[in-house]
Formats: sequence, C-alpha cells, structure tokens
Amino acid sequence: MHFELSDEQELFATSLREWLGERAGSSSVRGWLDTGDPAAFERLFVGDGWAGVGFDEDLGGQGGGLLELALTARELGRAAAPSAGWLQSAIVAPALANEAELVRAAAECGDVTALAVRADRIPVAVTSVQTCDGGLRGRIPCVLGAARSRRLLVPIADAETTSWWLVDSADAGVGIHPRSLLDRSRDVADVVFDDATGRRIESDPAPLRGETAIRAAVLVAADALGAAERMLQLAVDYSKQRQQFGHPIGSFQAVKHAAAQMLVTVESSFSIVCFAAQSAEEQLPERATHAAVAKAQVTRGAAELGDIALTLHGAIGYTWEHDLHLFYKRAKLDRLLFGAPTAWNDRIADALPLLPATA
Repeated sequence: MHFELSDEQELFATSLREWLGERAGSSSVRGWLDTGDPAAFERLFVGDGWAGVGFDEDLGGQGGGLLELALTARELGRAAAPSAGWLQSAIVAPALANEAELVRAAAECGDVTALAVRADRIPVAVTSVQTCDGGLRGRIPCVLGAARSRRLLVPIADAETTSWWLVDSADAGVGIHPRSLLDRSRDVADVVFDDATGRRIESDPAPLRGETAIRAAVLVAADALGAAERMLQLAVDYSKQRQQFGHPIGSFQAVKHAAAQMLVTVESSFSIVCFAAQSAEEQLPERATHAAVAKAQVTRGAAELGDIALTLHGAIGYTWEHDLHLFYKRAKLDRLLFGAPTAWNDRIADALPLLPATA
C-alpha cells in the first residue's frame, strides 16, 4: 500500500522543505547545535507561521490535524532542526483541550508546555510525583524540552486514577537540571518538584492518556522517517561521487542492493506513518495499534538504515565535518524516544488476539 497525500498536503510539505532548506541548512543547524541555543530557529519557525500548522484555527493555528503535524515532524527530522519544544506542544494539545489560551500561545507564540514524563518510556502517568498539601513533590528524569518550557504538564497516578497538573517552570519549587545527549538537536532535563505550586486541570484522564501516547508515537516515527530520507539521499549522492577501481561505487552490485534496501525502508515507512496519523485523526478503533506499529517499525528501520548509510560512506561518514552524523544520531534517539520498539511491540501483541477467531 502506498499512501497518497492530497494536493494541499503535498504543497505544504514541499513548501516547508524549501523553507527549511533556506533557513535551516546544515551550516545553520550546526551553529544552533554548537551554541546549544535553538531560540533563533524557534523564532523563525513561529514567526513564519509553521508552528501553527496542525492546530485549530479557532485556537490561533493554521488548521489541519495530526497528519499535517506528522508531515511537519518529517521535514524537521529531514533537516535535523531543533524540535523538542514544538514536539512537546504537539503532543500535549489534546490534554489541554480545556486550556484554550495555552494551545493558542503554543500555536501563535511558540510557548512550550512540556509533558513531564520520562522521554525514554511510553508516555504514562508518573508515580514518582505526589501531591501534598497543594504542592508537588518528586523527581522525573529525562523530560524532553523541559529546560526551555514555560510550564510543565504532569500526569500523576493516584491509585487507579490519573490527575493532570500544570506547573510553572519558573516556580521556586521547580528544579530543572539539563542532561546532554549525543543528538544535540533535542534536549532533556531532570525535573525535581519540592513543594511546587500546581494547578489541577479538568480533563477525562483515561482517553487523554491514550491520545497522548498515540501522538508521541506517530510524531516521533515521522521524525525518524525524515532522518531516514535524508540519510538515503546522502548515501546515494556519495555513492555517485566516490570512485574505486576507476568506477563510482554506486555501480557495484553490493552498493545497489544496500541502496535498494534503504529505499524500501523509506517508502514503507512513509505509508506506515501517514496511515497511522490518518487513523488517529479519524479516531479509528485500532488507532492505538496503528500508532504502535509506526513507532516500533519506522524508528527501528530508520536506525538500521543509518547503519547501512554509515557503511556506504566508509571513513568519511565517521567525521564531524560530514553531515551524516546529524541524521544518524537523530534516528538513533528517535528509536528510544518515548519508548523503544520492544515496548511498543508488546503493546501490539497485547492488542492482537492470541488465537484466530472461531467460525
């Protein structure tokens, strides 16, 4: 199956790719990563209206849904552009359904509300934070984009229920301790609450918890797809230039087979991601399984594709000067971000019947 985008979606993806090519080329990306401050890119991204795509127009966005957000994530991954804040805003949108001003602030101004969960686990309510006399106490390691967030959205597990709390990141009771990652286009930090002031928001916790995990799975898979597309392009371009025994290495059968394998991974991943996004957008009953398939299969395939691309580049692929490492590291982090493929495969197994239905 090959998923077909509409003309409007194709135009949007092409326009964003061209914009990123002009504003977020590899030299610019390297500069942002070297300084550790992506604020310049974030201002451009928000100022030119791209951050509002996928958010309702009534909330200050440009319209569209999860598929448009997935297309955005794909292009950000393809450029290795800083995206932790945007990704967090896209993930938490359903949980903030009754907080219209916060969604509007994200779409119009780039204000980030970060989901305060471990970035290496499937998003679920945390048990390491407790409420006590109106304050929050506890610690959450490795929260994506926490250091640059305006506020934190904390899902707290209490017995069999989940409550959602909004906490100002600047509150005196909040400690944010950044960690370094090999992929410097994203960032994480440990968050410590010491009698932090929080506001409980009204929401239906069970479905929101599920939708949050679905969006995280689809958007990270889309990001991995973009990184995989770029690594394929780099590998093909290099194989046409690099010569051995007087011939481009791209003419060798082994290289052709490797490139064909990479292309199959990219093409299948595109359909998987788009179908999962559309399934979630249409609220199909199997949308959670479709999202799990996207996260497990696409991020694993992109990470493996990165290894092939590195092999085809040879020694130059290991150098800091070559752009390959930007996307290689991106794909490797996407594989683990919000849950490794094994964890998502477990969800798929749980959702599928162990025995075929009897007639």
